[in-house]
Amino acid sequence: MLSHDRVWAAIDALAERYSLSASGLARRAGLDSTAFNKSKRLSSDGRPRWPSTESLAKIIEATGASLDEFTGLIEGRMAAAPAHRRTVPLLGFAQAGAGGFFDDAGFPAGQGWDLVELPAQSTESSYALQVQGDSMLPLYRNGDVLIVEPGAVTRKGDRVVVKTTSGEVMAKVLERQTVKSIALVSLNPDHPDRDIAMRDVEWVARIVWASQ
Repeated sequence: MLSHDRVWAAIDALAERYSLSASGLARRAGLDSTAFNKSKRLSSDGRPRWPSTESLAKIIEATGASLDEFTGLIEGRMAAAPAHRRTVPLLGFAQAGAGGFFDDAGFPAGQGWDLVELPAQSTESSYALQVQGDSMLPLYRNGDVLIVEPGAVTRKGDRVVVKTTSGEVMAKVLERQTVKSIALVSLNPDHPDRDIAMRDVEWVARIVWASQ
């Protein structure tokens, strides 16, 4: 039975599952940090206020949860306890830019990487990059962890990590990609947008999850 209380309880459970507060979940989804506050769940006259379908879609995408997982939380089929967490290799952006750390497809090469638990869905090819510096503010801060998926299909508006043949590694928003070039929008307005010839691109990996 779909009810106002169950939908909001599922939002709280999803936040807990991915080690977030309700405010943290809202921020990760690109919403106002107060969007899921208890005070926002009822109108001034006491009538139930429902979250929009757009908000629900955004938090599902931001956490990497499936629609079935969220539906299960609404129906009470899934506990709020965190799902089984996989570990993936963790590299710094400096390592990502250095030679010898990746194969031609953008996958970590070799052994001995630090590992990080991944509280979100991933595939066998996922790995983690730790943000260093402030070039990705305000979206990503120094120390944040980005989970990337090499070879994943990318579309306009996706957040991606790109490595050039010169060893430069950057996180940007994909504006356009053709066989000749890739256009990238900077996350930080103090850093320029980029238009790079594909011959100068070593690999592109889509960002599928980011720590809060």
